[in-house]
Amino acid sequence: MNSSKLNIQILYNGRIHTMDASRPLETAMAIMQSLEPVRLGGQVLALGDDQAILREFGDSAARRVDLQGRSVVPGLTDAHIHLEQYARGLSKVDCETPTKEVCLQRVAQRARETPPGEWVHGHGWAQAEWPEGFGTAAELDAAAPDNPVYLTAKSLHAAWANTAALQLAGINADTPDPKGGELQRDARGHPTGILLELAMNLVSSVLPKPDAESSAEAIKAAQAALWKMGLTGVHDFDRQRCFSALQSLHRAGELKLRVHKNLPVEALDQIIDTGLRSGFGDDILWIGGIKAFSDGALGPKTAAMLEPYQDDPGNTGILLLDREEIFEYGQKATAHGLSLTVHAIGDRANHEVIAAYEQIREFENKAGLPPRRHRIEHVQIIHPDDVLRLAEARAIASMQPIHATSDMIAAENSWGDRSAGAYAWQTLREKGVYLTFGSDAPVDSPNPFWGIHAAVTRRRHDGSPGEQGWYPDQRLGILSAIKGFTTAPAYTAGKEARLGQLSPGYLADFLILEEDPVSMDASELWKIEPLATVIGGEWVYSNLE
Repeated sequence: MNSSKLNIQILYNGRIHTMDASRPLETAMAIMQSLEPVRLGGQVLALGDDQAILREFGDSAARRVDLQGRSVVPGLTDAHIHLEQYARGLSKVDCETPTKEVCLQRVAQRARETPPGEWVHGHGWAQAEWPEGFGTAAELDAAAPDNPVYLTAKSLHAAWANTAALQLAGINADTPDPKGGELQRDARGHPTGILLELAMNLVSSVLPKPDAESSAEAIKAAQAALWKMGLTGVHDFDRQRCFSALQSLHRAGELKLRVHKNLPVEALDQIIDTGLRSGFGDDILWIGGIKAFSDGALGPKTAAMLEPYQDDPGNTGILLLDREEIFEYGQKATAHGLSLTVHAIGDRANHEVIAAYEQIREFENKAGLPPRRHRIEHVQIIHPDDVLRLAEARAIASMQPIHATSDMIAAENSWGDRSAGAYAWQTLREKGVYLTFGSDAPVDSPNPFWGIHAAVTRRRHDGSPGEQGWYPDQRLGILSAIKGFTTAPAYTAGKEARLGQLSPGYLADFLILEEDPVSMDASELWKIEPLATVIGGEWVYSNLE
């Protein structure tokens, strides 16, 4: 090959984990950088040993990178993130604190820095982690007497508001619970300031509305943080404003993450009318599936359960969609070239979604339609009888390993012995369920190495709950965990011929690491910080000397 006419880079003297089963480990790789106007389009040309790659591509025009024994892995993809919310959350009050009092102190500090009457926003509280439990509007009133306050829970399925915010939303003792939501009330029936599920909309609807332009700026700034963690792609689950912001960045050549964009079920008819289909787009931004919610979350105890919560007898959560409603959406989506992706956390919600997917598969077969890559988001707890049904329905389990270590205390309190069937990656995998991994950021950190660490160890960073981890029989091997962030998201997004591994013809998305994740102490995996992140041959982040 005459490489003098090509913009070629050679990486050699390394340990390149390709995630290609036919050649899993190589020492050298040649890539071609993308040339304008094709952005992030650089591809892998060849892999092999140092001698072979240098001989074929190593003329004076090729840039050489001596890896000095370092490791290379394919770029990592977060298969479930709320990109706009994560980006905007970087400027919110951090409410993920060990106690409620610390959260209130942070709110008070932000209120002192905020002009009277302007909103104070925060995110990350989890009452299950606080000895004091839920907060109240009165406590926020004391912390921010001159500002409306709205703090979203870590789960994103509950919010905490002060009196000023409730008044702006017109909420009082006479306000009825909205369908699919609940206003937490005190003994006298007055709202406490805690809003569950769709009750959140009562306050969020009166918040100042950001525009797509400011969202684009926030996402653009957040990219740098994600590159530094090792993310080269995401599957986004925010709404239309985020889609508009992403399109704006893409047109300007400023979107340098690969984004599989899922769209809300409420817009299904509009999406169909405009002719959008799953997969439409390019290798930077393309359409994913139609997102619906079947239940709530573990934290606020709104995940739909077959049996009551152990610490809340009589409560089985909130079922937002049953199997017939999901099938109705799925039938319409599938008939118009769109896949379906449904949020399901509780075992009852998963039971309903699986039943709907069984019906959808029958519909696809009878209608002669290609089977879509339908997904269930989270699959946090599933009844043992439903595991094989999930595999047979060929629905992808889109899971977040970091949720297991984040939620284990709440799960033990709320689900008790049922927790043995929670975050059951190994059981699902052994039964033939296809797994893909993400973070659900800003619910948890989007750092993929934190997710890999959780998948392999089922331990928190401090080593708890012990050396074997939480329900250790569900731990995954390191390569299976890495697959969850590489080849699996690529397959889930219909890009398995372009992304997820390092092979000739694949896009040149990869990380350079000081450590070898395959051979290092698993307890240290969460500490990995990439030395460089390359997307389509473009070095978007580098800390190499």
